[in-house]
Amino acid sequence: MWFGWLVNYSDFFASTFSFDSNTTMESPFKPDILKGKVALLTGGASGIGFEISTHFGKHGASIAVMGRRKTVVDSAVSSLQSLGIPAVGFAGDVRKQEDAKRVIESTVKHFGKLDILVNAAAGNFLVSPEDLSPNGFRTVMDIDSVGTFTMCHEALNYLKKGGPGRSSDDSGGMILNISATLHYTASWYQIHVAAAKWMLLQEIWHWNGERITIYASTGLHPDR
Repeated sequence: MWFGWLVNYSDFFASTFSFDSNTTMESPFKPDILKGKVALLTGGASGIGFEISTHFGKHGASIAVMGRRKTVVDSAVSSLQSLGIPAVGFAGDVRKQEDAKRVIESTVKHFGKLDILVNAAAGNFLVSPEDLSPNGFRTVMDIDSVGTFTMCHEALNYLKKGGPGRSSDDSGGMILNISATLHYTASWYQIHVAAAKWMLLQEIWHWNGERITIYASTGLHPDR
């Protein structure tokens, strides 16, 4: 298994993404580095997910966006298409296996294949341990950990070497999971997220044969 870390050193991420609508950062990558690739992004209609959607698209990828709020998904797709990026959106909840399966199959049906899965959907809120309800804890675990596992599970057949839509000499696709640094730092008011992200890390260690990268982010301020 190929396993990579991209921990949030500000000079790396600042060179790739822009956070201020009045400031444009140049990418260090070739403009067409993702030409011909198809990327599906959960949580891809807002926040860091939308920023990744945009920059993947600007580098040549076709984009599929998945999110629970259809109006937000539709708005994101319109924004991507206005930039000349081939994009499609699907409403769905990563916590539901039937939604994960439907969106992945719909993406492959629309674009012919799937090369990249980005798991950016996440839940978070500040709360002290004594005020955190079991339901609140479970919700974050279900989105961040169970949802990520479910998407990976349903996408694996399409991402592996020789999968649907892949040529015989294709090396296979990749998975990018958006994480955080909270489980390393014992951050206050974040035990639910720390637990979810730590579980996510354990999940990744046990996938075999695919290229899997974790991006562990600290505080970010995207436009959307």
